[in-house]
Amino acid sequence: MLSGLDDVCRLWYTSGAAFSAHSMGLIIRWSCMNDIVGNSAAAADERYIVKAIDQAYIAEANGDVPIGCVIVYEDRVIAKAYNQREQLNDPTAHAEIIALTQAAEFVGSWRLAGCTVYVTLEPCPMCAGALVLARIDRLVYGCDDPKTGGCKSLYNIVQDARLNHRVEVASGVLADKCSRQLQEFFQRRRG
Repeated sequence: MLSGLDDVCRLWYTSGAAFSAHSMGLIIRWSCMNDIVGNSAAAADERYIVKAIDQAYIAEANGDVPIGCVIVYEDRVIAKAYNQREQLNDPTAHAEIIALTQAAEFVGSWRLAGCTVYVTLEPCPMCAGALVLARIDRLVYGCDDPKTGGCKSLYNIVQDARLNHRVEVASGVLADKCSRQLQEFFQRRRG
């Protein structure tokens, strides 16, 4: 549902819908609003995953597994982080944990309702639990993690009905690019 002129203009800009202004007011024509809204959301998801991929390159440059994360609140990036386990010698220094700390500082609360987390790899059980505890609304990630995935592959912590909060999940966003980044990193390390 559109909430104002800014949303309509944003949809027009991102969807390529026909646009014209008349003295009687603004006229926006499109064939199917649902397609535009869906395409706009998918485009935003891809745009933020690209930002997470950029963070993952920083991790790689620091000798860490290239996993990056950004957190978005009200269409604004409020946190961005990358894996820092090797750099900090800290087993909990995952991109998601660091980004959650930054986001909580920005919002001024540990409750991060209204936030969306974008991460290049399916979160592990620790990070998935942290997303639930932070009351994150939505998780968008790139590729599945068949060895330690805590949101789909091995467990589904973020949507476990026994917990007091559930997170909406969108997976597979730019999965090939995210997967390739990880594969190339490990090939260089082994080779």
